[in-house]
Amino acid sequence: MSIKKHTTTLSLKNLKTDGKKFSCITSYDATFAKLASDAGIDLLLVGDSLGMVLQGKSSTLPVLMEDMVYHTQCVSQGAESVLVMADMPFNSLNTVESALMNASLLMQAGAHIVKVEGGEWLDEYIQAFSDRGIPVCAHLGLTPQSVNKLGGYRVQGKETEKANLMISTAKNLVDAGADMILLECVPTSLAQKITDKVSVPVIGIGAGNVTDGQVLVMHDLLGISGGHKPKFVKNFMADANSIFDAFVQYNDDVKSGDFPSSDFSFS
Repeated sequence: MSIKKHTTTLSLKNLKTDGKKFSCITSYDATFAKLASDAGIDLLLVGDSLGMVLQGKSSTLPVLMEDMVYHTQCVSQGAESVLVMADMPFNSLNTVESALMNASLLMQAGAHIVKVEGGEWLDEYIQAFSDRGIPVCAHLGLTPQSVNKLGGYRVQGKETEKANLMISTAKNLVDAGADMILLECVPTSLAQKITDKVSVPVIGIGAGNVTDGQVLVMHDLLGISGGHKPKFVKNFMADANSIFDAFVQYNDDVKSGDFPSSDFSFS
């Protein structure tokens, strides 16, 4: 039995170069982190989605740094051979100085890379993180922390002007030092353009199967989330005999390009 090598930001970049895809799911504790690692998942996101799926809140906004640090510590204990990415929660990027302190807390808790939501204004933060050895993923498109400003959970980048802005923003943030880009709820054609134009891996959620990697919230993947189910969500437990089997099927379907099909994407 071969031992899986530890996933790194460099190994994910090499997968992009080789035209191979990688898988990511959210994780919030050691048990599911270990299960996902054993199933072949490459990247675990300690998401501020925990506010909704664990805490029962209506959005991610109430999630605190303390919450993120605690759950990152838990996930890091179970993550074997897996890259751990942790969300910078709402209000943790007030200044470059405070952002660096908060990112450092997540890295010390066991994260290998932090994820930040925003737009063009992120460049100085990403530059500061990069200068201090903190890998960072820039989250563009539908950014849940800005849901009140966006007017709800809506597809982003459908208009030509906004699509072009997202493309230029992605390129500029990579130039500033971003190690990954995450695109949420954008048309497949736009996701393709951004994936082709940047040198770093691009992760998609509701962005078609053209990105280098895919992510789903674990509770959505397992069909146990309440409330409205977004178009991009597929229940992998429906045809699985166990949670482990559901993780394996998701991993296989992402890497083959079978998921997401057009039924789970936006045109």
